Amino acid sequence: MAVSFELIKQCSKTGARAGKLYTPHGVFETPIFMPVGTQATVKAMTPDELKAMGAGIILSNTYHLFLRPGHELVAEAGGLHGFMHWDRGILTDSGGFQVFSLGSLRKISEEGVAFRSHIDGSKQFLSPEKATEVQMALGADIIMAFDECVPYPAEYDYARQSTERTTRWAERCKRAHARKDQALFGIIQGGMYKELRTASVRDLVSLDFPGYAIGGLSVGEPKPLMYEMLEHTVPQLPARKPRYLMGVGTPDCLVEGVMYGIDMFDCVFPTRVARNGTAMTASGRLVVKNAEFARDFRPLDMDCDCYTCRNFSRAYIRHLLKSEEILGLRLTTIHNLHFLLRFMGKMRQAIMEDRFPAFRQEFWDKYQGH
Repeated sequence: MAVSFELIKQCSKTGARAGKLYTPHGVFETPIFMPVGTQATVKAMTPDELKAMGAGIILSNTYHLFLRPGHELVAEAGGLHGFMHWDRGILTDSGGFQVFSLGSLRKISEEGVAFRSHIDGSKQFLSPEKATEVQMALGADIIMAFDECVPYPAEYDYARQSTERTTRWAERCKRAHARKDQALFGIIQGGMYKELRTASVRDLVSLDFPGYAIGGLSVGEPKPLMYEMLEHTVPQLPARKPRYLMGVGTPDCLVEGVMYGIDMFDCVFPTRVARNGTAMTASGRLVVKNAEFARDFRPLDMDCDCYTCRNFSRAYIRHLLKSEEILGLRLTTIHNLHFLLRFMGKMRQAIMEDRFPAFRQEFWDKYQGH
């Protein structure tokens, strides 16, 4: 198989686990956070900077690259790896979430989704076959089945019909997928209904994908409800295959996701809030743009050894951000990604040393962001 998973250590008291993910572009230790490079770039970062902070695999977005610059052009450039000069792992999502976020601009049918481009209003269509074709052209190591993301809240009948359609679409994606050097993951849906989550797991596991994502969470529901769905769903997934929780990237959700047995995460959160002047720390979010930091000459995070924290003060970064200097958002982005990648490494170490419950408790004792 193009991608395989090795389970190395399981926490004796929780579902937390450490493993290795083998891909055509490297072996990555899990649990892992994947920085998001929506348009074939992690905003404000160079590939070398990402490597230096330990990023092994990043995520790009099928919907955006399909619209611009087009998957044919990316394929001509040697796929995403060649196009963006990145020789480590890449995962592309199917575009399902973005399409369903368009609301009134899209129309769902059994065949696929007709929508208008958010760029120029042009009419477009994505089906399971088209989404798979685009992702084969993009050439990521891991690609995702085209799914319908059930919104929150959703009526039971709608969630059921949507989840059943996701299964049919997953079958079509599998039939359309022809690249041996790529792994196609299935996506579990079901909304906030446990029986639908169970049915989705049953149906998708029967299709024998090399990995499984849990979709339709972190879509506006209260966090305790998300954790309840994870606690119910994750144990039903195959232990020897990677588990990926889509769209989650705050420290509190990462800790809890790992506790329930998730191996892979992605989210735009760390880079998005960085551009708005917010730094992530072990004790919660620090809004460095605030006036209280105008004469604060300490680093963003006293416990961080990233390039930003080794060299620059809160006061200086605040000045850059207030002056709309590009370096300001670059420095906060470098810090946030480094913080999260190191945080995942610390969790992995705690699992390997069989002290994850203590790590989790220490985290919650300090964290003020929930």
